[in-house]
Formats: sequence, C-alpha cells, structure tokens
Amino acid sequence: MNDVFICDGIRTPFGRYGGALSTVRADDLAALPIKALMARNPSVDWAAVEDIYYGCANQAGEDNRDVARMAGLLAGLPIEVPGATLNRLCGSGMDAIGTAARAIKAGEMTLMIAGGVESMSRAPFVMGKAESAFSRSAKIEDTTIGWRFVNPLMKAKYGIDSMPETAENVALQFGISRADQDAFAIRSQARYAAAQARGFFDGELVPVEIPRKKGEPTVFAADEHPRETTLEALAKLRGVVRADGSVTAGNASGVNDGAVALLLASEAMAARHGLSPRARVVGMATVGVEPRIMGIGPAPASRRVLEKTGLKLGQMEVIELNEAFAAQGLAVLRQLGLPDDAPHVNPNGGAIALGHPLGASGARLVLTALRQLELTGGRYGLCTMCIGVGQGIAMIIERV
Repeated sequence: MNDVFICDGIRTPFGRYGGALSTVRADDLAALPIKALMARNPSVDWAAVEDIYYGCANQAGEDNRDVARMAGLLAGLPIEVPGATLNRLCGSGMDAIGTAARAIKAGEMTLMIAGGVESMSRAPFVMGKAESAFSRSAKIEDTTIGWRFVNPLMKAKYGIDSMPETAENVALQFGISRADQDAFAIRSQARYAAAQARGFFDGELVPVEIPRKKGEPTVFAADEHPRETTLEALAKLRGVVRADGSVTAGNASGVNDGAVALLLASEAMAARHGLSPRARVVGMATVGVEPRIMGIGPAPASRRVLEKTGLKLGQMEVIELNEAFAAQGLAVLRQLGLPDDAPHVNPNGGAIALGHPLGASGARLVLTALRQLELTGGRYGLCTMCIGVGQGIAMIIERV
C-alpha cells in the first residue's frame, strides 16, 4: 500500500460557547483553515485535490448541507473539488483523517484535505413533526450536545446517560476520586498556559477576523477557553450531575467552536506539488464499548491500533488523549498502565483547557501531536479519544 503523509495543518483558535466565534456561521468557520492551507502552500495545484473529508457531529444548523463541500466552495477551491462530511460524533475529525489516509493507501486518492468543524454556539433548537393531524403538542430539542429524538428501544436497552453522567459512571466503576480529577484538570490548564507562554500554539493557528458593524474587524487569535484557576477553586465547584458528584465544570471539557484542516498526500503527489511530508499516518482503529461508560473507549482503541500496526505503547513519545472529562482520562491512563501525570500525555494541555468543539477535536489532536513530535524530535505519536454512544478511536502517526 501507499504511504500517506501529512504535509501541513492549521486550525482556528477555539472559542467559548457564546464567545468570539459565536457570530461566525459553521460553514464559514469550516472554510477558514482550508483558505489558510491554500495561502500557505502556493505551489499546490488545488484543482488536483480529489476530495475533502470533514468531521462534524451536529449537522442540524448551518452545517446541514454537507459542510465539507460548502467549506471547499466558500474557501475558493475549484468547483470540481468534492467534499463529504463524516459523523462519528466526537471522533469525527480524526475519522476524517483516517478515512482519507485509507483512500490514499489504497491508491484511489492521492491528494486530500481532511479535518473537522463544530459550531456548538450556533447549534439550533429543532422540533420534530407532529405525530397526528392537528396535533397541539410540540417538543423542542437542543442539538448542542447529547441525545435528542430518543428511541425508546435504545433507552430501554442501553440507557441514554448524558455525557456528564457517563463520566460519573466511569468515576464510580473505575474508582476515580474527585481530588484526582481536579488535579488532572489543573495540570491541563497549567500545561496549556506554559505552552501558550512559549508560543507553542502560534504555529498551528490562523487568526479569525470577526466583522463589526462599525470599525475594523476584531481579530480572534488565541484560544478562548483556557482559564486561570487553583485546586482550591476547583474543589469549591458543585457537581454537574448531582450536587455531591465528582464531575464538575472545572474538570470537564468545554462546549466550543472551532475548525481544523490538514493536507494529506501520497509521496509522489507531495513531490509533484512541492510539499514536504511532515508525518506518516501509520494506522487508525475504532472500537465499541458500553454507552454508559463511553469514556473508557480510548483504552481498547489504543490497544487495537497498536496491535494492528505492530507497535508498542512504550514507543509512543507523545500521546494526545482527548480530555472529555478528567474522570475518563484518568481511567484510560490507568487502564493503559500510564501514570496520572505522564509528561508525554497532553504535554501542552488538553481539552479541559483548550475546549472540545466536537467534530474538530480529533483533527486538532493529530495536528498538535505532529507539532509536538517536531518540537522534541520524537518519532511516534498516539492520538485517541472517547466517543458518545460508546466508542473509542485511536490513530498513530510517525514524524518523517
């Protein structure tokens, strides 16, 4: 099979819910990193891009008409460049990269854009159709995150635990204490702050201009979700599932907006377009787990991708583990035999600090892992995350 190389990647800063990016449509947001890739790589004949794969978990609002295709058109790619939107919930952005890589490995594609987008701020309320003529009942569903239009059979068989409830389930089942969750969260914030201070994220961000009714546009150039806090402050927060619960707003990821795009190519196509391969996509794997403890998914997914690629966990010099919740992050680390504070796991902070725009986060993990490998001279990176309704996904990349 053909080798698949990541030649470039870039992302928008991640915005808070209702924050700086909340006025940007999801399709416009999706186009921004593609535009940036085009500007950064003038030697590429963009008509040669054979497809765009973008992850998106919502697709109920301005992202509803195949946001990958809309992003390509809005970015100014030739109309002949198609696009497809993938939905594996939180794993969508990573799945988009892995699916593109498989197409190139198989020889059916040679040059592709892959990534993801989510505007959780702009996720709409929706209403189902009436179940009977002249019905006077109506139910509004919030599409921002979690279950809606619940299937009674699914509820009866597997439950419909909310995301925080699944984290509480993991904390209880795997014995993760509140103190350990808060310590994990404070490390994420501190590592992000240190990375931000040394300019680590500057190389992966494209500033976003936010138009105003009067005056020059506002420039949004840094992640908006990270915050300064202390263990004492985190300890005072009440549980989001129940008052005495261990999962809080401080030890969970955010509800966010953002977009990421990476440029993937075969070796021959990279040479033809003057691109420098930066990392090889070694392999990807997905697994299913109990929906009520969906957060444990990265553990078996990581084992599966290691088995498929013939590599060992000890060879992974950076691990980007999506921090949906501190509870599930800690449970995964302990299942894999890694210390709670392993220095090579999320060395620049994770989603508790950065935020988690669902369809974009998986692509962000891959981009950040690549840049950390380049910084340290490491060879292999593992990216992994849990997925709602009980799944896990993992990918290994190799710096070249």
